[in-house]
Amino acid sequence: MEIYGPHRVHGAQPIGPPHGVRLEQAAGPAPAGPIQDELTISEAAEALERARQTPGIRTDLVARIRAEIAAGTYETPEKLEIALDRLLDEIG
Repeated sequence: MEIYGPHRVHGAQPIGPPHGVRLEQAAGPAPAGPIQDELTISEAAEALERARQTPGIRTDLVARIRAEIAAGTYETPEKLEIALDRLLDEIG
């Protein structure tokens, strides 16, 4: 690429900082022993692994419940009463 103008443009330049970074060495000796890697697994990853270990998903049941929710027929007074009783049993 040629650029013409009042100032000359330099050619290709390397990618990186314009000046080298000088690292100061630690005053003490290097740590003794081998460096060990460490792995931390997030709670989300643990939950995903637990979900993968559960038995297969009953897709027919999931599809039926989704359809009932979409139609507004899933939540019935009987189901809400059962859920409320279970909640009170757990709390009390």
